[in-house]
Amino acid sequence: MLNHMVPDRAPGLDRVFHALAHPARRAILRQLCGRERNLSELASPLNMSFPAATKHVRVLERARLVRRRIVGRTHLCRLQPKPLAQANTWLEGYRKVWEGNFQRLDALLNELKSDPNPTPHASVRRQAKRQA
Repeated sequence: MLNHMVPDRAPGLDRVFHALAHPARRAILRQLCGRERNLSELASPLNMSFPAATKHVRVLERARLVRRRIVGRTHLCRLQPKPLAQANTWLEGYRKVWEGNFQRLDALLNELKSDPNPTPHASVRRQAKRQA
């Protein structure tokens, strides 16, 4: 496990990534960044029906990314950003790993550029000695 704060097997994390996997749901989240909106407002720019928008909002609700409240016949939706922050924390652990890998690759490439007679085996041995 890379990140001790958010376990890899967290069901909430699975629901968040499932919810983010669909472009319509990502568009709904973008619309909710500014303010609370009703389902008709969310459906309109996506050219989808009210029932289709409702299905997408249900997925976002299960991921706890959206909270819906009903006032009369109006369904008002509001963004709940905490699960996104948890997903970002999980992703951040991988970003740090990849940055380290890229820095080591940059160092190796710079070393190869400065060596007038590079031999692949010599640079690999030097790199292995440094890591040991």
